[in-house]
Amino acid sequence: MALDVTRRAALGLLAVGAGIAANGLAQAQSYPNKPIRLIVPFAAGGGVDTVARILGEALKQELGQGVVIENLPGASGTRGAETAVKADPDGYTILLASAGEIAVAPHIQKGLRYVPERDLAPVTLAVRVPNVLVVKGEAPHRSAVQLIAFSKAQPKDGTYSSSGVGNPQHLAGELMNRMTGSQLLHVAYRGAAQQIPDVLAGSVTATFASYLAVASFVQSGQLHAVGVTSKERIPSLPTVPALAETPGLANFDVVNWFGLFAPARTPPAILDTLHAAAVKALKKPEIAAKLSELGSYPSPMPAAAFGMFVRDETAKFKDIVTAAGIEAQ
Repeated sequence: MALDVTRRAALGLLAVGAGIAANGLAQAQSYPNKPIRLIVPFAAGGGVDTVARILGEALKQELGQGVVIENLPGASGTRGAETAVKADPDGYTILLASAGEIAVAPHIQKGLRYVPERDLAPVTLAVRVPNVLVVKGEAPHRSAVQLIAFSKAQPKDGTYSSSGVGNPQHLAGELMNRMTGSQLLHVAYRGAAQQIPDVLAGSVTATFASYLAVASFVQSGQLHAVGVTSKERIPSLPTVPALAETPGLANFDVVNWFGLFAPARTPPAILDTLHAAAVKALKKPEIAAKLSELGSYPSPMPAAAFGMFVRDETAKFKDIVTAAGIEAQ
């Protein structure tokens, strides 16, 4: 009798499991059948938001459903990421996140309420966003070599700014200091609005900023670009060397990036649908051209490869944060 009860219980569990699997399959087969919410963890008008709107329109065409952008700024992007983590894992809430809230925040923010690797499912890397190191147009240091030499000769005078503690711009400067022995002092701003004006005014020696933020100033000669933070030169500034070309900075590669994620436990078939649509959208020539004009270079990859990329980036940023002694806040 006991054996029979046990057997019936086991068969019951199998039936339940089969029912859940069948239900998940049915959901995946009908997906998507309503609009999809794309969370942007920053305010409208910024880099992530602009990329999200371009990508969202392309996803709409690929998926046959509307993609509604929801801006949830706050806590350096972690508020929006946390909202995505808590969403139902049904494919109708996805997240376009930057390196900051995924690969950096775990090392510099106390009380973070999510673990990216555990709580988010990678869909694909969307774009890589190299930063540009710029100085005032008439500054005497016209190259990274000269800027580094200036900072060593006058360690109390050389400064560089970023749009916040712990973001890739800040960490690019910390890594440059570490690799070359330069002594540029970091000046953190709450966002990017004052970065450029203060370099133009001469109150800050240099700044790391996105290409979009500095393009018009570089073209007018008000700012001078001394290097880009990606390992190779970028199409938008082909004559500006990569910092990796500078002696002492071989293999230097610190870029921001934006990637698509879904809540963990989203059914694999739905993740596959999202991945296929996103990759197809990012490979469209007209979409790639729009993104590249912003200094955001489409870089889709398989979901598994993207997961490995995130782990590698997390380890790289942790190393920079630890070496620089940046304390969690």
